[in-house]
Amino acid sequence: MNTRRRWILAIAAASVLVAAMDTYVIVLALPAIMADVGVGVDQLQAATPIVSGFLLGYVVVMPLLGRLSDLYGRRPLLILCLAVFAGGSLVTASATDLGSVVAGRALQGLGGGGLVPVTLALVADLWPAERRSLPLGVIGGVQELGSVLGPLYGGLILTVASWQTIFWLNIPIAAALALGLFAASDRPHEQSDSAPVQRPPLNRISIVLAGIALVAGCLSIAAPGPLRGNNTIGLAYTALGGLVWLTPIALVAAAAAAALILWEARGHLSTREMVAVRRLPAVAAAVDWPGAILLGVALSTIIVSFSAEDPSSGAISPAALWLLPLGVVAAACFVLRERRARRPLVAASELRSPGAYGALLTNLAVGAALMAALLDIPVLARSTVDPNSQLGAALVLLRLLVGVPIGAIAGGWLSQRLGNRLIAAAGMAITAAAFLLMTRWTATTLGDPFGPGWLHPSDPVLVACGLGFGLAIAPVNASMLASVREQMHGLASALVVVARMIGMLVGISILTAVSLHIFYTTASSFPSPSALCPTSPLNCPAYERDVTAAIVTELHTVFLGAGLCAALAAILAAVLLRGRPARLVPASQ
Repeated sequence: MNTRRRWILAIAAASVLVAAMDTYVIVLALPAIMADVGVGVDQLQAATPIVSGFLLGYVVVMPLLGRLSDLYGRRPLLILCLAVFAGGSLVTASATDLGSVVAGRALQGLGGGGLVPVTLALVADLWPAERRSLPLGVIGGVQELGSVLGPLYGGLILTVASWQTIFWLNIPIAAALALGLFAASDRPHEQSDSAPVQRPPLNRISIVLAGIALVAGCLSIAAPGPLRGNNTIGLAYTALGGLVWLTPIALVAAAAAAALILWEARGHLSTREMVAVRRLPAVAAAVDWPGAILLGVALSTIIVSFSAEDPSSGAISPAALWLLPLGVVAAACFVLRERRARRPLVAASELRSPGAYGALLTNLAVGAALMAALLDIPVLARSTVDPNSQLGAALVLLRLLVGVPIGAIAGGWLSQRLGNRLIAAAGMAITAAAFLLMTRWTATTLGDPFGPGWLHPSDPVLVACGLGFGLAIAPVNASMLASVREQMHGLASALVVVARMIGMLVGISILTAVSLHIFYTTASSFPSPSALCPTSPLNCPAYERDVTAAIVTELHTVFLGAGLCAALAAILAAVLLRGRPARLVPASQ
């Protein structure tokens, strides 16, 4: 059993890593994608749906996927998420227009977002409460490692191939991981002193129908040029009724998928179902779909309002004027619905424990502080020591990011021994102290020498900041999972992740709004370049020094706000998180 669950954990962790890397790889691939779909570099606002579409898919359905994993099973949902992620990668890699890229990225986000909470819930299923903090730390560390490896992975591929290669590679990787999960769940189960119980084989007709649907569907979406240009095979890509997407090969894929569902619905005594079609009506009936839709609408309005605007120029999207009121109405309707629903999506009774709502509040504050670091440390580097190097600015942030996965694993190990409250609070206190030190940085701090030539006084601060963030990951998740019933682990894990994402979006928008106000107020008092440098106003070092000093002052405000958020997270963790990891929660709670 130990070997089997470690094998499952390794595959699930690898799945989370692939999805996390894909989240950050878009940073380098976006300019090339924009050029290929006809969006100029001066039209960055038109390309924001590529980013916000991914976030929508990542966050909006996460609670629903978590709940479905509680009802349908962890590994089937993990395999489904990998399949959706691969399908989104296929759409993105084959895209020739902006709409297709946005649709593909949204599908990738939907599949990738579901992997994290379902994997966290799977850890809770495989490890008892007193021993699950370390594997939770491993999952958290792997997720954060994606932020380090994603840009490096994307940059490596872009040096030798096109941006499409990044997404083509996702397909075989996701397929291999899904097969690994399937094989792990297909191994014989031990029954005490008896011989292993061998599960029935899959139905051959189901395998054939699934293969036809998969191959035809992939060829329909990818539409390879040599096949479309062939005089005979090209007929399969003829648009029917003038609809580009309605082709004979697409109809073959749809017919094979429909036949698979009908065949599986019949049931077969001597073989095993490939898709548990007969369970689907019962699972669907157990989910509060109106509640899921209302929650999805509320989350969508937050994501679009706070992610569709460039943080360097504004805090929220102009559409927020009507989106946020709509979100408030949807959230109110969701609360009323959940109070009256017979089977609510989010039962209030599940979150009454301080360990549960404390995890959500703590992660909101953690997210706000984390996003400030991810966005504004590179801004400081570009404004001071690396004005002409995006890579140099990214390497400065890398010093913080390296500390996060290390801290996550250490936090999992320590919280099993010292408790969730102490480790999470200590981690966020370290991060708060690091941000406080950042408020004293000058325009030269990132480049000042320190010991060996490759070290700087800022490096220990950045690493400590990342370590602090990492230390809090496992204790927060462990507290939530220990505070709810086992039947709610998937949903609870999803809510923790959603809380951090919402904290990241809302927190950075508020901090940006305040800091931009300070910047523009300071800049308004500057003498003009023509007054400072009457002979060369277009090249005025004095004016540039004033602007750099204003940017540094602005970022001091952001770092101070991030430090306050981190300190708030430390207080919430110390007061509310479930502190004794060895204490099991009775099923009746």
